[in-house]
Amino acid sequence: MKTGLDSLATALYVKTDDLLKDSPQFGPWRPAVGIAPQLSDAELVTLAMMQAMLGFTSEARWLRHARAHLRHLFPYLPQQPGYNKRLRKAADLIRRVTRTLARDTTLWVVDSTPVECGRSRETVKRSDLAGWAQYGYCANRRQSR
Repeated sequence: MKTGLDSLATALYVKTDDLLKDSPQFGPWRPAVGIAPQLSDAELVTLAMMQAMLGFTSEARWLRHARAHLRHLFPYLPQQPGYNKRLRKAADLIRRVTRTLARDTTLWVVDSTPVECGRSRETVKRSDLAGWAQYGYCANRRQSR
């Protein structure tokens, strides 16, 4: 799984970095002279996207997880207040990257909830779904009477 997570982080970073190089106006405004951030905008967006994809709702927990498991990919990880401040300033960039990924990615959403097509084996066999649907009982779809 670590290899897959590393590949995901790398792909997200490259896509975001390319978007920022092609359209630098999408990034947050910074003065021409000053201290450059230790965590690039592409790294920040990559962290934010991975946080969402991996289901971390707490920024503090996510940063602890990233420090423990992703340190080799992100040499500098800010503390939670700095991370939150940077995320707020980069909200438009994150939205734009999310839209770009959604547009460029083919995604299949599958609902695994069984749908009843008949209560008896004979009904199932006569159904238009014969061959696709199976006869059986599903505890999740109990009918209350």
